[in-house]
Amino acid sequence: MHALNFPAYSLDIREQGQKKFIFDIVRKKLIPLTPEEWVRQHAIHHFVEHYHIAPSTIAVEREIQFNRMKKRFDILVFGGENLPKVIVECKAPEVKISRETIIQIAMYNQTFQCPNLWLTNGLDHFWFIMENGKLKPSVAPETL
Repeated sequence: MHALNFPAYSLDIREQGQKKFIFDIVRKKLIPLTPEEWVRQHAIHHFVEHYHIAPSTIAVEREIQFNRMKKRFDILVFGGENLPKVIVECKAPEVKISRETIIQIAMYNQTFQCPNLWLTNGLDHFWFIMENGKLKPSVAPETL
C-alpha cells in the first residue's frame, strides 16, 4: 500500500487467499483493503491514538439520506451529549482533493452540522470549521 502522511500506526492486515483485508477497530471486522480503506483506517487510528477518541464514539461508512438520495459518509466522530463533532471524507491517495470533494463533505454536513470537517487522501489533509453557517479553512485542531 501507498505510504501516507500519517504517523506509523499498528494496523492489522491479513491475507485470505489472494486478497488483503484490514481489521477495522470501529466496525470490529475485517474489511477488504482498498486504497480508500487504507486512508480511512489511518484516519480512524489518528482519532484513537492522536486525539484519544474512543472507537465507540466513531461511526464508519453509514448510510444517510440526502435529497432523497442514499449516500454513505466515511467517518463521523461524536462528542459530548452524543452530538456530531467531526465529519471526515476519505479519498484514495491518487484522488486529488478538489472543489467537488469540498462540496461533497459540505453536503453531508448539512445533515450533521459538525463544527469540524476533515478531507484527506492520506497525503493531503484539509480541515474546515463551520463558522456562522459558513465553511472556513482551518488547521488540524490540537484537541477534539
